[in-house]
Amino acid sequence: MSVTISAADVKKLRDQTGAGMMDCKKALTEANGDFEKAIEHLRKKGQKLTEKRADREAKEGVCIALVSDDKTKGIVVRLSCETDFVAKNEDFISLTKSIAELALNEFPADKDALAALPFEGITVGEKVIEQTGVIGEKIELAGYAHIEAAMVAPYIHMGNRAGVVVGLNKASDDIYNAGRDVAMQVAAMKPIGVDKDDVDPAIVEKEIEIGKEIARQAGKPEELLEKIAMGKLNKFFKENTLLNQAFVKDSKSSVADYLKSKDPELTVTGFKHIKLG
Repeated sequence: MSVTISAADVKKLRDQTGAGMMDCKKALTEANGDFEKAIEHLRKKGQKLTEKRADREAKEGVCIALVSDDKTKGIVVRLSCETDFVAKNEDFISLTKSIAELALNEFPADKDALAALPFEGITVGEKVIEQTGVIGEKIELAGYAHIEAAMVAPYIHMGNRAGVVVGLNKASDDIYNAGRDVAMQVAAMKPIGVDKDDVDPAIVEKEIEIGKEIARQAGKPEELLEKIAMGKLNKFFKENTLLNQAFVKDSKSSVADYLKSKDPELTVTGFKHIKLG
């Protein structure tokens, strides 16, 4: 027996899923008016499209950084898509913000845990698959990171192209503003660690070997290679670790110096940076 699908039912499903009116009507018709089955139908369509577009690159998207009301917790979420056109769509941006708000409230341990959280009657992961079918592009929950500290400050780069949260060891309104400056520094200068002790030993070893080889190729004596390489390593730390970088708002000061000008004991405890690409 066929079930009459009302315009109100179609609108309700559209409001719930974001799918097109015709897709919603077709899904409800095939599900004999059963909303749960209709949503499952739309999700399966998204799953098929996800598999079909698996080899596509989803390099565009939206990065959102948020902090809790007490500014002691922060998260960054990236939802990726294939084109800039979709990334600029208000519904796509709104979806990313909703997932980010859920992440901040629930504070899951990792991306898989975030994908498993309940969201609008399904899970975050299922919602992403559903939206693949709605939008017609490869959509991915491509990044998630979280941080806790005495104070956490966020920064979202222009056009939602990068999100940063920075943890600081002290808290005040002035320190929060300083943290925002440092978060902007992270987005601009892309440090690989807070300080030299935060850099992967494998990277340090590789930089020393590169330094030695460059000096060797330049004809420097073998006994001086280690010293020359260590000099190059210190330059590497200065350029690539946050506290040692020149502060973007005042290149005469390092980030560490800038923070000490706010409070002699102020420093960064950690940061998370997620960007497109």
